[in-house]
Amino acid sequence: MTKAMLYTELQIAAQIADAPWRDINARIKSLPGFLNKTWLAGVGNDSLGGLYQFESIETAQKFATAYFPTEARSFGVPQTTRIFDGDVVADASKDMSSPHFGVSMGQAPGAYVYTEVQVSVPFADFPWQDLNAALKKIPGLLSKTWLSGIHTQTLGGLDAFDTIENARNFAVDIFPETTAKMNVAYTTRLFDTAATEEPSRDMGSPFYASS
Repeated sequence: MTKAMLYTELQIAAQIADAPWRDINARIKSLPGFLNKTWLAGVGNDSLGGLYQFESIETAQKFATAYFPTEARSFGVPQTTRIFDGDVVADASKDMSSPHFGVSMGQAPGAYVYTEVQVSVPFADFPWQDLNAALKKIPGLLSKTWLSGIHTQTLGGLDAFDTIENARNFAVDIFPETTAKMNVAYTTRLFDTAATEEPSRDMGSPFYASS
């Protein structure tokens, strides 16, 4: 069965310290196929979400269609979910020191950037080696977990940075230059790790496995 990554975000403005994250964590840990979660807290808007790893696409789909809508409904807010094929990006992610694929970054992250590009490209046909070589030169980038959308084959990732400043520079200045060359629309989201470390550790986030 193909492993899966799953991205979520609630359209909410709430400090994670005020959210019932311990209860939420306990419920999610009991769900079939759940492996780990990294909590995500939006910079500037206090949105809440996460990047999850599941044993299979099937268990990720069940989470996205059955469990997560009830969580969003409990807060009374709209939500976003995206499911990604975890197997096809394994080699590319390992090459970028992704902790989701067992590689240690050497330090805990200070920020994350989520990206998704509005294209449909089979990851096996994508020249990720060339792009990885360029990404490794970006200031402050610690790791990248590549994301390839199921059904859509969109391209994206969750990039871990040492500081919010370097992450913001990537999201606001560097990444748009890349997508302009591709002539495509894109999504970027910036997240601060300061408030989410404890909830993420409690969920087995691989970003803290060696720290």
